[in-house]
Amino acid sequence: MLNKYIYAALKALWEAISGNTDILVLEAEHGSDLFPSDSDEVITFTAGGVANVFGAWAEIAVDVTGETFSSRFAAQSGHISGMLIEDLDTKDKRYVLEIAYGDAKVLITPHRFVAGEVKKLAAIQFTRIRAEGMPAGEIIYYRMKCETAGATCEVSFRYHYHE
Repeated sequence: MLNKYIYAALKALWEAISGNTDILVLEAEHGSDLFPSDSDEVITFTAGGVANVFGAWAEIAVDVTGETFSSRFAAQSGHISGMLIEDLDTKDKRYVLEIAYGDAKVLITPHRFVAGEVKKLAAIQFTRIRAEGMPAGEIIYYRMKCETAGATCEVSFRYHYHE
C-alpha cells in the first residue's frame, strides 16, 4: 500500500501529464481557418530594398481589403498552423521570411525558401508551423529579405484558436 505522500506525488504527476496530453491532442487534432479566407484575396510580402537585407517590420494584411491577420486574434489566442507560398515575382532566388508578434517582435517562425524553374521546385510551397502560440490582442508582423531587392511573394495562412 502506498503511503499518502507517495500517492499525492503520483496523483500530481498524473494530473500534470493529463493536462499536457490535452494540449498535445489540441495541437495534433484541430480545425483550422484560412487567412485570407476568400479566393480572390491576396497577401503580398515585399523584401527589403537592398539585396539580402530585411525590410522593415510590417503588419500582415490582405492587399485589397486591408483586413489584418491580427484582427483574427484580437479576442482569442491561437497558433499559425501553416503557411503557403502561393506565388513569387522573382524565381530561382532565395527568400528569408520572419513572422513575429507584438511590440517586441517575438519571433514565431523564420522560413527560408527558393522556388522556380532552375531548382525544379514549384512556386507553391506549404510549410507546417509548430511554433509558439500568440496571445490575444497582439499585432502580427512580417519582414522579408531576398537575393533580389524588393522581391515579392504571395502568402496565405492556416491558423487555429486555443480553447
